[in-house]
Formats: sequence, structure tokens, C-alpha cells
Amino acid sequence: MATETDFEVVSAILSAEPISVDQAIMAVESETAGAVVSFSGVVRNHDGGKPVDRLSYSAHPTAHQIMADVVAQLVAEHSGEASRPVRIWAAHRIGMLEVGEPALVCAVAAAHRGQAFAVCAELVDRIKAQVPIWKEQFFSDGTVEWVGAGE
Repeated sequence: MATETDFEVVSAILSAEPISVDQAIMAVESETAGAVVSFSGVVRNHDGGKPVDRLSYSAHPTAHQIMADVVAQLVAEHSGEASRPVRIWAAHRIGMLEVGEPALVCAVAAAHRGQAFAVCAELVDRIKAQVPIWKEQFFSDGTVEWVGAGE
């Protein structure tokens, strides 16, 4: 069981509104954290050698709960490893996004950088692998491609 000096999930959401690294960092910072590690997966202007204009992210109706469950499972597996609070913030956008907009943002604050880096990397990997979110890419040539659907 988590203690007051263990892990805290500040946020684990899907959002139709813009998200940002600054928002995530401000949410997890604390006086006990010597390290704040963040990740921002942004919409890029290319994929597979083709120019991308924009993306649309769709989520399964259970994705909100699965997002919370994925983060809770990570916390449960690491509970008891921290001597000081480890704070976690994670959000994935849904809806239409333009090039340069953050699609997935995570931040982890911990007493030491090693733990913050490790937890943040694991968090990103689990969200990408387990939360049922699909990406529709709109290419400059007018073609469209779905990523993640049917996997």
C-alpha cells in the first residue's frame, strides 16, 4: 500500500483540450523533488516519408478508465520503492491536432533523477502500448492513414 512518502498520481486523463509540458511540470513539482522529468510527444510534419498536415486521435469509450488503470498499475508495482514522494502527471489528447501540438505529455517528479527518468519512460511506454487510442493521419497529398487500429 502506498504511503505518504510514496507515489501520487496527480493526473491521468484523456483531454479534448490542449495539454502542455509546463502544465505537467507545475502540477508535479514539490519541495522534495530533486528531479522533474517530462516527455512531450508532439505531432510531427512527416511520417513514412510523406508530409503530414494534421492528426486526429480517437479513443475507445473505455480509454479514460484504462488510462487511469495503467497509471495505477505502474504505481502499484513500484509502491514502496521511494523514500520521498514520486508525483505523476499524464495526459493524452483526443480530437484534431495540428503539427507541433503535444499529443502525449507525461511528467514525473522524484527525489532523484534516475527514478524520475525510469518511471517517466515506463509510463510513456505503457500508455502507448495499453491505452486504446487510434491516430488518423491526414497527409498533404490528400490520403489518410489509420495507425493503431486493428493492432
